Amino acid sequence: MSLLQDTAEVLLEEQPVEKTLSIIELITSGGTAGIIIMILLFVLLIAAIYIYFERLFAIKAASKIDGNFMNQIKDHVSNGKIDSAQMLCAQQNSPVSRLINKGITRIGKPLEDINTAIENAGRLEVYSLEKNVSVLATISGVAPMIGFLGTVIGMILSIFEIANSGGQIDIKQLSDGLYTAMTTTVGGLIVGIVAYMAYNHLVVKTDKVIYQMEANSLEFLDHLNEPI
Repeated sequence: MSLLQDTAEVLLEEQPVEKTLSIIELITSGGTAGIIIMILLFVLLIAAIYIYFERLFAIKAASKIDGNFMNQIKDHVSNGKIDSAQMLCAQQNSPVSRLINKGITRIGKPLEDINTAIENAGRLEVYSLEKNVSVLATISGVAPMIGFLGTVIGMILSIFEIANSGGQIDIKQLSDGLYTAMTTTVGGLIVGIVAYMAYNHLVVKTDKVIYQMEANSLEFLDHLNEPI
Protein backbone atom coordinates (compact mmCIF):
# COMPACT_ATOMS: atom_id res chain seq x y z
CA MET A 1 0.00 0.00 0.00
CA SER A 2 2.89 2.30 0.86
CA LEU A 3 4.48 1.61 -2.51
CA LEU A 4 1.30 2.64 -4.33
CA GLN A 5 1.11 5.87 -2.32
CA ASP A 6 4.75 6.70 -3.09
CA THR A 7 4.15 6.05 -6.79
CA ALA A 8 1.07 8.29 -6.82
CA GLU A 9 2.97 11.08 -5.06
CA VAL A 10 5.81 10.87 -7.60
CA LEU A 11 3.35 11.03 -10.50
CA LEU A 12 1.66 14.07 -8.98
CA GLU A 13 4.99 15.79 -8.50
CA GLU A 14 6.01 15.12 -12.11
CA GLN A 15 2.82 16.61 -13.59
CA PRO A 16 3.63 19.92 -15.35
CA VAL A 17 2.34 23.04 -13.65
CA GLU A 18 0.39 25.32 -15.95
CA LYS A 19 2.00 28.76 -16.07
CA THR A 20 0.13 31.96 -16.83
CA LEU A 21 1.52 35.26 -18.02
CA SER A 22 -0.28 38.56 -17.51
CA ILE A 23 0.01 41.50 -19.90
CA ILE A 24 2.12 43.43 -17.38
CA GLU A 25 4.48 40.48 -16.97
CA LEU A 26 4.63 40.07 -20.74
CA ILE A 27 5.67 43.70 -21.17
CA THR A 28 8.17 43.78 -18.30
CA SER A 29 9.72 40.48 -19.41
CA GLY A 30 11.04 42.19 -22.51
CA GLY A 31 13.76 44.07 -20.66
CA THR A 32 14.47 47.80 -20.61
CA ALA A 33 14.40 48.22 -24.39
CA GLY A 34 11.05 46.45 -24.64
CA ILE A 35 9.53 48.52 -21.83
CA ILE A 36 10.66 51.80 -23.43
CA ILE A 37 9.21 50.83 -26.81
CA MET A 38 5.94 49.65 -25.27
CA ILE A 39 5.61 52.94 -23.34
CA LEU A 40 6.16 54.85 -26.60
CA LEU A 41 3.53 52.74 -28.35
CA PHE A 42 1.11 53.32 -25.46
CA VAL A 43 1.61 57.09 -25.77
CA LEU A 44 0.91 56.86 -29.52
CA LEU A 45 -2.23 54.83 -28.82
CA ILE A 46 -3.54 57.42 -26.35
CA ALA A 47 -2.78 60.22 -28.84
CA ALA A 48 -4.60 58.36 -31.63
CA ILE A 49 -7.68 57.74 -29.48
CA TYR A 50 -7.77 61.37 -28.33
CA ILE A 51 -7.45 62.77 -31.86
CA TYR A 52 -10.09 60.36 -33.15
CA PHE A 53 -12.78 61.29 -30.64
CA GLU A 54 -11.93 65.01 -30.69
CA ARG A 55 -12.24 65.13 -34.48
CA LEU A 56 -15.28 62.85 -34.52
CA PHE A 57 -17.25 65.16 -32.23
CA ALA A 58 -16.05 68.23 -34.17
CA ILE A 59 -17.11 66.72 -37.50
CA LYS A 60 -20.48 65.65 -36.14
CA ALA A 61 -21.08 69.18 -34.86
CA ALA A 62 -20.09 70.59 -38.25
CA SER A 63 -22.54 68.34 -40.10
CA LYS A 64 -25.56 69.52 -38.11
CA ILE A 65 -27.67 72.03 -39.99
CA ASP A 66 -31.34 72.93 -40.05
CA GLY A 67 -33.09 71.16 -42.92
CA ASN A 68 -34.98 74.36 -43.71
CA PHE A 69 -31.86 76.53 -43.66
CA MET A 70 -31.39 76.91 -47.40
CA ASN A 71 -35.07 77.62 -48.01
CA GLN A 72 -34.95 80.45 -45.47
CA ILE A 73 -31.75 81.82 -47.01
CA LYS A 74 -33.28 81.83 -50.47
CA ASP A 75 -36.40 83.58 -49.19
CA HIS A 76 -34.36 86.28 -47.46
CA VAL A 77 -32.14 86.82 -50.50
CA SER A 78 -35.11 86.94 -52.87
CA ASN A 79 -36.79 89.55 -50.68
CA GLY A 80 -33.59 91.57 -50.37
CA LYS A 81 -33.27 90.88 -46.62
CA ILE A 82 -29.50 90.48 -46.67
CA ASP A 83 -29.08 91.34 -42.99
CA SER A 84 -31.63 88.71 -42.00
CA ALA A 85 -29.83 86.12 -44.14
CA GLN A 86 -26.50 86.96 -42.50
CA MET A 87 -28.06 86.78 -39.05
CA LEU A 88 -29.46 83.34 -39.87
CA CYS A 89 -26.01 82.17 -40.98
CA ALA A 90 -24.48 83.45 -37.75
CA GLN A 91 -27.08 81.54 -35.72
CA GLN A 92 -26.29 78.27 -37.49
CA ASN A 93 -22.50 78.62 -37.05
CA SER A 94 -21.56 75.64 -39.23
CA PRO A 95 -19.23 75.22 -42.23
CA VAL A 96 -22.22 75.38 -44.60
CA SER A 97 -23.61 78.55 -43.03
CA ARG A 98 -20.18 80.22 -43.09
CA LEU A 99 -19.80 79.46 -46.79
CA ILE A 100 -23.25 80.81 -47.55
CA ASN A 101 -22.53 83.89 -45.45
CA LYS A 102 -19.34 84.46 -47.46
CA GLY A 103 -21.41 84.32 -50.64
CA ILE A 104 -24.06 86.66 -49.21
CA THR A 105 -21.42 89.30 -48.44
CA ARG A 106 -20.46 89.23 -52.15
CA ILE A 107 -23.99 89.67 -53.49
CA GLY A 108 -23.99 92.38 -56.15
CA LYS A 109 -20.65 91.30 -57.60
CA PRO A 110 -20.22 88.99 -60.62
CA LEU A 111 -21.24 85.39 -60.00
CA GLU A 112 -17.68 84.24 -60.70
CA ASP A 113 -16.37 86.39 -57.86
CA ILE A 114 -18.99 84.99 -55.50
CA ASN A 115 -18.05 81.45 -56.53
CA THR A 116 -14.34 82.16 -55.97
CA ALA A 117 -15.01 83.63 -52.52
CA ILE A 118 -17.03 80.54 -51.53
CA GLU A 119 -14.33 78.20 -52.83
CA ASN A 120 -11.62 79.99 -50.87
CA ALA A 121 -13.73 79.90 -47.72
CA GLY A 122 -14.42 76.22 -48.40
CA ARG A 123 -10.71 75.41 -48.44
CA LEU A 124 -10.32 76.98 -45.01
CA GLU A 125 -13.27 74.99 -43.69
CA VAL A 126 -11.87 71.74 -45.07
CA TYR A 127 -8.49 72.50 -43.52
CA SER A 128 -10.22 73.06 -40.18
CA LEU A 129 -12.14 69.79 -40.45
CA GLU A 130 -8.99 67.83 -41.29
CA LYS A 131 -7.00 69.32 -38.41
CA ASN A 132 -4.70 66.67 -36.85
CA VAL A 133 -6.27 63.88 -38.94
CA SER A 134 -2.96 63.46 -40.77
CA VAL A 135 -1.38 62.66 -37.40
CA LEU A 136 -3.49 59.50 -37.31
CA ALA A 137 -2.12 58.47 -40.70
CA THR A 138 1.39 59.07 -39.40
CA ILE A 139 0.76 56.98 -36.28
CA SER A 140 -0.71 54.15 -38.35
CA GLY A 141 2.52 53.99 -40.33
CA VAL A 142 5.03 54.72 -37.57
CA ALA A 143 3.65 52.40 -34.86
CA PRO A 144 4.34 49.11 -36.74
CA MET A 145 7.84 50.34 -37.60
CA ILE A 146 8.51 51.10 -33.94
CA GLY A 147 7.26 47.61 -33.13
CA PHE A 148 9.60 46.11 -35.72
CA LEU A 149 12.43 48.15 -34.21
CA GLY A 150 11.71 46.35 -30.95
CA THR A 151 11.80 43.07 -32.86
CA VAL A 152 15.24 43.85 -34.23
CA ILE A 153 16.50 44.94 -30.80
CA GLY A 154 15.11 41.77 -29.23
CA MET A 155 16.76 39.55 -31.82
CA ILE A 156 20.07 41.38 -31.37
CA LEU A 157 19.87 40.79 -27.61
CA SER A 158 19.14 37.10 -28.19
CA ILE A 159 21.99 36.70 -30.66
CA PHE A 160 24.31 38.56 -28.25
CA GLU A 161 23.43 36.11 -25.47
CA ILE A 162 24.04 33.14 -27.76
CA ALA A 163 27.40 34.54 -28.91
CA ASN A 164 28.57 35.13 -25.35
CA SER A 165 27.18 31.95 -23.81
CA GLY A 166 30.36 29.94 -24.39
CA GLY A 167 28.28 26.93 -25.31
CA GLN A 168 26.08 27.25 -22.20
CA ILE A 169 22.94 29.04 -23.35
CA ASP A 170 20.93 30.68 -20.58
CA ILE A 171 17.32 30.18 -21.62
CA LYS A 172 16.14 32.91 -19.22
CA GLN A 173 18.36 35.59 -20.73
CA LEU A 174 17.60 34.35 -24.23
CA SER A 175 13.86 34.55 -23.57
CA ASP A 176 14.13 38.23 -22.58
CA GLY A 177 15.22 39.13 -26.10
CA LEU A 178 12.49 36.99 -27.63
CA TYR A 179 9.87 38.60 -25.39
CA THR A 180 11.07 42.02 -26.54
CA ALA A 181 10.83 40.93 -30.18
CA MET A 182 7.33 39.48 -29.94
CA THR A 183 5.59 41.92 -27.58
CA THR A 184 6.77 45.05 -29.38
CA THR A 185 5.73 43.62 -32.75
CA VAL A 186 2.24 42.83 -31.49
CA GLY A 187 1.97 46.21 -29.74
CA GLY A 188 3.08 48.12 -32.84
CA LEU A 189 0.62 46.28 -35.08
CA ILE A 190 -2.28 46.85 -32.67
CA VAL A 191 -1.59 50.59 -32.43
CA GLY A 192 -1.12 50.82 -36.20
CA ILE A 193 -4.40 49.02 -36.92
CA VAL A 194 -6.37 51.16 -34.46
CA ALA A 195 -4.92 54.40 -35.88
CA TYR A 196 -5.51 53.27 -39.48
CA MET A 197 -9.16 52.39 -38.84
CA ALA A 198 -9.71 55.67 -36.97
CA TYR A 199 -8.11 57.66 -39.81
CA ASN A 200 -10.25 56.07 -42.51
CA HIS A 201 -13.43 56.54 -40.50
CA LEU A 202 -12.69 60.24 -40.04
CA VAL A 203 -11.92 60.61 -43.75
CA VAL A 204 -15.34 59.17 -44.62
CA LYS A 205 -17.07 61.47 -42.13
CA THR A 206 -15.16 64.50 -43.43
CA ASP A 207 -16.02 63.69 -47.04
CA LYS A 208 -19.72 63.69 -46.13
CA VAL A 209 -19.44 67.18 -44.64
CA ILE A 210 -17.50 68.40 -47.70
CA TYR A 211 -20.21 67.01 -49.97
CA GLN A 212 -22.82 68.81 -47.85
CA MET A 213 -20.88 72.07 -48.20
CA GLU A 214 -20.56 71.68 -51.96
CA ALA A 215 -24.24 70.79 -52.45
CA ASN A 216 -25.50 73.77 -50.45
CA SER A 217 -23.03 76.15 -52.12
CA LEU A 218 -24.18 75.06 -55.57
CA GLU A 219 -27.80 75.46 -54.51
CA PHE A 220 -27.05 79.00 -53.34
CA LEU A 221 -25.21 79.90 -56.55
CA ASP A 222 -27.99 78.42 -58.67
CA HIS A 223 -30.50 80.57 -56.80
CA LEU A 224 -28.43 83.69 -57.49
CA ASN A 225 -28.24 82.72 -61.15
CA GLU A 226 -32.00 82.36 -61.50
CA PRO A 227 -33.65 85.10 -63.56
CA ILE A 228 -35.55 87.61 -61.46
